[in-house]
Amino acid sequence: MNTRFSHDMDDEYEKLIRRMNPPRVVIDNEACKNATVISVDSANKHGILLEVVQILTDINLIINKAYISSDGNWFMDVFNVTDHDGNKILDEGILDYIRKSLGPESCFTPSMRSVGVKKSMDHTAIELTGSDRSGLLSEVSAVLKHLKCNVVNAEVWTHNTRAAAVMQVTDDETGTAITEPERLSRIKTLLCNVLKGSNKSSLAKTVVSHSVTHTDRRLHQMMFDDRDYELIGEDVLDDRQRPNVDVVNWYDKDYSVVTIRCKDRPKLLFDTVCTLTDMDYVVFHANIDTLGPDSYQVTPFIYSLFLHSFFSCVLGLKVTFFL
Repeated sequence: MNTRFSHDMDDEYEKLIRRMNPPRVVIDNEACKNATVISVDSANKHGILLEVVQILTDINLIINKAYISSDGNWFMDVFNVTDHDGNKILDEGILDYIRKSLGPESCFTPSMRSVGVKKSMDHTAIELTGSDRSGLLSEVSAVLKHLKCNVVNAEVWTHNTRAAAVMQVTDDETGTAITEPERLSRIKTLLCNVLKGSNKSSLAKTVVSHSVTHTDRRLHQMMFDDRDYELIGEDVLDDRQRPNVDVVNWYDKDYSVVTIRCKDRPKLLFDTVCTLTDMDYVVFHANIDTLGPDSYQVTPFIYSLFLHSFFSCVLGLKVTFFL
């Protein structure tokens, strides 16, 4: 069967299920003394937890507590959220946005293969991965300026001597996306040389496209594909700073329980769900609780899409290491 036809059939089936079981969003400012409670019920599909958490994170909400359940074909989430000042969400504009983004009017992407991706002719997206070093961003900017590219937006992550960046650029004269194949090829070649620096054997990658992606989500995927987690530098966190990740197999239930305890920070739940999703694991149930400004705890019951429903010793260590 043609792959594209198969994907289209899957998308139409998911749309049918969605029409038959439209998502329901309930926002309650009375149920909890110090947080707004958001409940989301929907037909279940792979990646839906990441989509919901991504939407809440994108509007800068702090998730203090959450209960997640995805039994069978149904998905139910309850989130206790506040703004960055610890206040309930009372702005009707934000509340209406949440209802539209998560409710029946929402446009959840049909499948994970296209999450956060849409065509754009407003700018050209450049994705960079390579070895980190002092002055790298300055050198990349100088090359783009020399090539008459205007940087509209950019986000850069560094970890374990590796760097990843998503940059949106336009033509310096027209202010539109750069589409000439020869020019795009030159941009890729020169930027790849910059990323390699004096170490020509260093791994470097440059990708140019006209798609719009969710930047944080894409950076997670780029760092994961770059296998940055395999490199350990000399500066190792001491035991007080290191997150506590514990994996226990419940063989009679055919899933594993992963408990994470660490200091809380913005986007931590989003980063956790991204990591598990990139590893092809599904969160079956989870309880998330922030016990104070210096703590964070999440206990997800997870299983693998393509591997065993419980972890071997090696897989358990791998999940612990990644998280």
